[in-house]
Amino acid sequence: MTDPHAMLRRSVLLTAGACIAASGVMPLAWAAGAALPAPQSMADELARAIMVGQPLVVMVSLEGCPFCRVARDSYLGPLRRQEGVPVVQIDMRTSTTVRDFNRKAVTHDELARAWAIKVAPTVLFFGPGGKEVAERLVGGYIADFYGAYLDQRMQTARAAIRP
Repeated sequence: MTDPHAMLRRSVLLTAGACIAASGVMPLAWAAGAALPAPQSMADELARAIMVGQPLVVMVSLEGCPFCRVARDSYLGPLRRQEGVPVVQIDMRTSTTVRDFNRKAVTHDELARAWAIKVAPTVLFFGPGGKEVAERLVGGYIADFYGAYLDQRMQTARAAIRP
């Protein structure tokens, strides 16, 4: 059975996307195209994050996904640039290699499948030992609330890694 709230969110987002596409006007944030770094080693990225007292934030993205672009350009990119939060991007369905938290070489797609990611974007928050320390942020949500959901999860993740 499908969650009716998820269906409503999806409907609102699809309608908004269709309206934007029909208008021929692309939001400024979409035009920015700011990329997040692709990690070489999840273990190294996590170690650097913990060293600066932050969780490692991982966005699992899908090429061409408009919701991924909004999450990246409007929320996660600024979080990385303005607040210095370690944020990296894993791309579903790509064969780019990365070392996982156990330093095993895997593709981005294999890593996304190992994490049971089915929806893009999905944002994960990792702490010591490569454990998730906050609820995942799954999907595009309603733009007016995405920042609040992200802030809440960042507070939870930061609290979880404090000594």
